[in-house]
Amino acid sequence: MTRLIKTAALALAAAVLAGCGDSDVREVQQWMDETRKNTPVRVKPLTEPKTFIPLAYQAGGAIEPFSQDKLLAELARTDARSDNPLKPDTERRKELLETFPLDTMQMVGLLQKGSVNHALLQIDRQVHQVRAGQRIGQNFGVVTGVTEQAVVIREVVQDATGDWVERMSKLELQESKETAK
Repeated sequence: MTRLIKTAALALAAAVLAGCGDSDVREVQQWMDETRKNTPVRVKPLTEPKTFIPLAYQAGGAIEPFSQDKLLAELARTDARSDNPLKPDTERRKELLETFPLDTMQMVGLLQKGSVNHALLQIDRQVHQVRAGQRIGQNFGVVTGVTEQAVVIREVVQDATGDWVERMSKLELQESKETAK
C-alpha cells in the first residue's frame, strides 16, 4: 500500500508541475506580442551634415601660430615693458661660465686663497675656479656662496607669465671614484 501512495503522490506532483510550467510563459509571450504591435516606433530622422569648406593656410611671412618663436616674441615685448627689479641686464658682456648650463658642471674640489673659498668646477674635461660673486650658468646665475660641500647659486628666470623670479640652485661636491672605494 505504501508503494501505491508513493506512486500516487509522484503522479499528483507531476500533474501540478506540468500545469504550472507552460501556461505562464504563453501568457507573457502573448502580452509581449500585443505590446509590440500597439507601440509605435519613433525614430527621428538624422539631419543632413553641413558641407565643409576647407581653407588653405597662407603663412606668407607671418610667424607660425604653434611656433616657439611666437611665444618668445611675446615674452620679449612683455620683458621690454617690465620694470621688475630682478630683470637681468641683457646688454652686459657674458662671462665664460655663463655659456654652459649648470647640469654640465660638477664640483670636484675646493681651494682656499687667503680667506676666500674657490670651488673647482669640472666642465667636460676642463677645471675652472669660481668664487662668490661670479656669474655662472645660462639662467643669469650668480654664485652666492662656496662651501666644502657645495656651490650655492641664485638664478633669475622667467616664469610662465613672463615675470622674472629668483631660483636657488646648488652644485654639490662629487666624490671621486678613487675615494669612494
